[in-house]
Amino acid sequence: MILSVSRRTDIPAFFAKWFINRIRAGHVLVRNPMNYHQVSKINLSPKTLDCIVFWTKNPRSIFPYIDEISASYPFYFQYTLNSYGREIEKNLPPIDERIETLQTLSKKIGREKVIWRYDPILLSSDYDVGFHIKNFKKLAQILAPYVESCVFSFFDAYPKVMKNIKACNVRACNDDEMNYLAKELANVGRQNNLTLKTCAEIIDLQDYGIEHGKCIDPELISRIIGYKIDAAKDKNQRNECGCVESIDIGQYNTCRHGCKYCYANFNAQSVETFNSQHNDESPLLIGELTDVDKVTERKIKSLKTSRQLSLF
Repeated sequence: MILSVSRRTDIPAFFAKWFINRIRAGHVLVRNPMNYHQVSKINLSPKTLDCIVFWTKNPRSIFPYIDEISASYPFYFQYTLNSYGREIEKNLPPIDERIETLQTLSKKIGREKVIWRYDPILLSSDYDVGFHIKNFKKLAQILAPYVESCVFSFFDAYPKVMKNIKACNVRACNDDEMNYLAKELANVGRQNNLTLKTCAEIIDLQDYGIEHGKCIDPELISRIIGYKIDAAKDKNQRNECGCVESIDIGQYNTCRHGCKYCYANFNAQSVETFNSQHNDESPLLIGELTDVDKVTERKIKSLKTSRQLSLF
């Protein structure tokens, strides 16, 4: 099993204490996003949990628990780091602090286990194509010693996202802008020895040496754990997403970063309400079990094959 922590919210930033309590307890309860009272019980035994993938914009709160987690579980981090202003990324720490946090994380766990995410790329009068080229180059030069690769994606103007970001007057890139940006970003990547990949993009950028990425990446996981894994494509993700199967333990409308482009937050009042119901001691991320909840233990298994690989 691969554990996603989490596409739906920033658990390392806001719920680190809860997560380590779940690790110590050996299980976690997760509500079905499509059926609130349908709850899955996930066994977190190291015998079946092959790797944890953390998604975050500020992992500093989980630093005190990194050694404890790494004693039993392999993991890596997807770390999003852009340079948008507070009108776009409302509640993030200053960019210099987030850079220092990434550097600290990389020194602690190894640069191969920190994936820099530059996404989503959106355009406006303040954030034009030139801004992204200049900004990406500056960040790449700083971060290259601390990461092996960078994943980027282009902003998708989903209706529920546009509802939140409309006042910022942003737009998606057209095909010409995507190709031009990809070419320039690829040049920066080569200059800084960074491998570039896209996240859930249809556009083909292989002419620039940029492949379609897999954020839940079986090749990287195999490198980290020392065994080949047998994992199918995640059928719950979009067709253009290359990720393999995983179990996500987050909940939508719970992240407090307040980023306007976020697809996982679509109701500000729900974010406030859900966070008021959070309890670090609960097996659920938000709230407690009720009499009408139906708990089912999810059948899980290790994805390791018998083929052992050389570790880093």
